[in-house]
Amino acid sequence: MAHPVIVQDATLRQFARSLADVFSLPQWKYFVIVLLGLLYCDAAHTLSGLLRQVAIVATVSGLSRFLQSAPWSVDALTAARQTRFNSQVAPVIVQAHAEQRAQRPRRPGRPCETVVTGFLILDDSTHVKRYAEAMEGQGWHYSATDQTRMPGHSLFQSVYCLLGHELPLTPQMYRQKQVCEREGVPFQSKVAMAVQTIRTFAPPPDTHTHVLMDSWYVNKQVWRAVHQRQWDLTGGLKSNRQLRRTLPDGQRVWVRMADYAAGLAEEDFQPVIWPNQAGGQLVYGHLVRTRGQEAGRLSGTRRQANTRCAPESVSLLGDQPGA
Repeated sequence: MAHPVIVQDATLRQFARSLADVFSLPQWKYFVIVLLGLLYCDAAHTLSGLLRQVAIVATVSGLSRFLQSAPWSVDALTAARQTRFNSQVAPVIVQAHAEQRAQRPRRPGRPCETVVTGFLILDDSTHVKRYAEAMEGQGWHYSATDQTRMPGHSLFQSVYCLLGHELPLTPQMYRQKQVCEREGVPFQSKVAMAVQTIRTFAPPPDTHTHVLMDSWYVNKQVWRAVHQRQWDLTGGLKSNRQLRRTLPDGQRVWVRMADYAAGLAEEDFQPVIWPNQAGGQLVYGHLVRTRGQEAGRLSGTRRQANTRCAPESVSLLGDQPGA
């Protein structure tokens, strides 16, 4: 059923109007069409499918020109969304700091600083196009659903979460090298996209950032980018990564993660409060101070490790002792 443009709840209407300055009046009409079409469309998200959801006079060619060649800026839209997000969370951040100051114990000396943590989550997803023959940026990517490589697009995505509020960052399309050569565009790996996001993202003031990612992205480049921002990092380590251990006689040896984890007993784990938006989660972790060899694109994982705070700190986590 087609929905009139005026049929919008207050939250959606406020969100749309906050971005009106990015578009001209004709562009604004098509922006609302795309916004409502994506929300209401249960069928294929084609241009015709989006237009069928909105009771407004518009053409497929006009919508196509708006998406492909209209002179509006994605960067300006991203900046407007983040400005709106920062204005919404600013009073929440102030309140969170005040609550922490009120709850900290009174003791002699300088009190501990209050910390409000936001989480920057980095990941990628494959969008399978089973029957598409020729589409811009299309390649063959691994699909976790199909457990094999499938034709489609791979999007690098990131979202910032702070005190129950979420800010999805603008997704980036990942193109494989052969696709970039065919289309004449520069190649950028997913790790390079992650490093760029870490270096350029501007969190709200008076907050601390904790980066979350899976084992694909944990390597020396990402570690350095996070360390330069003085942020924290939690990520997976694949089971074939190497950890440096110091033996009782002082000799240093490299041990595979899988072999080291297999030798841990239940008493080697201890309860740890791991930070999250709810204030902390109790997990059982094995904490060890070590160093890891430079991580490349490695495969095969049975056991993962979560890394946090510094490249020298590694902890094995589970919901139960020894898990």
